[in-house]
Amino acid sequence: MRTVQAVPARWAREPAYGLQHQPFEAVSPGTKSPVGEARAAHDATPVTYITLGGHVQTSRDQSSAVSRYITHVRQIPELSREEEAELARAFRDSADQRAAARLALANLRHVVSIAVSYRRYGIPLSELIAEGNFGIVHAIRKYDPERGNRFVTYAAYWIRAYILNHVIHSWSLVGVGSGPLRSKMFFRLRRERARIAGLVGEGEAGDKMLAEKFGAPAEKVIEMARRLEARDVSLDSKVFEDGARSLVDTLAADDEDQEEQFSRAEEGALLRERLTQAVQNLDPRERYIVETRMMADPEEELSLAEIGRRLGVSRERARQLEARAKKKLRDRLQPLAA
Repeated sequence: MRTVQAVPARWAREPAYGLQHQPFEAVSPGTKSPVGEARAAHDATPVTYITLGGHVQTSRDQSSAVSRYITHVRQIPELSREEEAELARAFRDSADQRAAARLALANLRHVVSIAVSYRRYGIPLSELIAEGNFGIVHAIRKYDPERGNRFVTYAAYWIRAYILNHVIHSWSLVGVGSGPLRSKMFFRLRRERARIAGLVGEGEAGDKMLAEKFGAPAEKVIEMARRLEARDVSLDSKVFEDGARSLVDTLAADDEDQEEQFSRAEEGALLRERLTQAVQNLDPRERYIVETRMMADPEEELSLAEIGRRLGVSRERARQLEARAKKKLRDRLQPLAA
């Protein structure tokens, strides 16, 4: 069982956020960190978490941990416009970590509200909340209180951006494109497709209307729809719930078994070595016949008559030398065939 710190690693290590020195402990010593609890809740494996207040908890009961987290952040007092602006200026002007932490804590309730609206994509609420918390951190770094907007109005954009990015990356290991087109299609494609199908039905006319709606080629829209509707399936998952056979067991390999390939490669290497030794043990005329007739390429192979002329013997004598060479080679290589 492993033990980890319950502060988000990206928050703790990013100097630009100004929150790298345990910001929650400075605000509420001796209490659990809300972001730490959100991070702890997202993992279903039995992991022990140590919060900044020194408390120990496990992630076996996700729903209970998320419920405690939501209850906790709702109890944190909200800030007035004046308090919010004062804290933002303190962080902007002097990197006041206490001010940044207090501003973040007071707005964690809004992360929960936004994260809840994305539960339908099958991602644990705790993961969505944790990603939204990173959006809060990013918003604190970018927020300008002099513009007159409330912090939550500005932060909502970054909270949603981090959550949407996590949803897209968690949907499939296979990429679904990039940029605005990806986000637009991912979160609107199925809804628009169902609406258009109700108007004109499925088919070429519906695909054309869908493409016009998104301002993209029909082929691109159709391909994206097909990929977004499919979900990844683990090859280790069971074919039947009560069976022991997994999907990987049903895949047939066209290639030869690796052990057979390795065995054949070893046999080939041994045969080449023995053949080389056998040819070297032939007399010069026999070796010449083997190299120019038996081991030559078809277009370079010499006839017995030509070999006879080159060796200064008759064609019949060349045939006899060839037969004798074959017998010697056969005798040397015969043990390998056993």
